[in-house]
Amino acid sequence: MKDYHINAFYSAEDKPYIADIPDLKFCTAHGETPEETVREVMIAKAAWLEVAREEGLPIPKPRYRPAIYQLRG
Repeated sequence: MKDYHINAFYSAEDKPYIADIPDLKFCTAHGETPEETVREVMIAKAAWLEVAREEGLPIPKPRYRPAIYQLRG
């Protein structure tokens, strides 16, 4: 089963780590460590999906893949 891709990176400008899920518009989180940031974005993902279901909004299928994975097929 495919799951949503998570981008996680350190923001020198903002100081904390940032994570987002490109397939889920505006689904982002931040934290002091990479692990905390991923935990937080997983919480944000669950909340995003819950609200979409409650509101009857479309839930996109996991599609985003960085270029490195696209090369492998």
